[in-house]
Amino acid sequence: MEIILVQDVANLGYKNDIVKVKDGYGRNYLIPNKLAIIANESNKKQLAENLKQQAKKIAQALADAQALAEKLAATTITLAAKANENGKIFGTITTAQVSEALAAQGIEIDKKVISIDEPIREIGEAVANARLHREVKAEIKLNVVAE
Repeated sequence: MEIILVQDVANLGYKNDIVKVKDGYGRNYLIPNKLAIIANESNKKQLAENLKQQAKKIAQALADAQALAEKLAATTITLAAKANENGKIFGTITTAQVSEALAAQGIEIDKKVISIDEPIREIGEAVANARLHREVKAEIKLNVVAE
């Protein structure tokens, strides 16, 4: 079954993408939850018209995302966490903590956009990733110190 995504769906695609999914997934989950619509001829024509009208906005969003990625590349975030004498953190560093630290520096990024590949459980340097746009991904350098 071919569908047009109305919202970004993790591990499937981005808004306005036309993707093939199994019938049950499309009819029982995506369409009832208003995440997608069926990709028939009229919906495809409407999508093409909408994309044509939004081309300028999409280009601006891409430029903004690239500028933010450059700003993130030049930034190092310092996070304080409680740790024992061996440098092990009690708990882990979360995406919410990274988002709050960025907000303190004047960079507003939603915690849902940030991902941490391996849990950060030790004092030292680490890296988090941010998916700013479908074509723009940025690395956030983290410096974890003991409180």
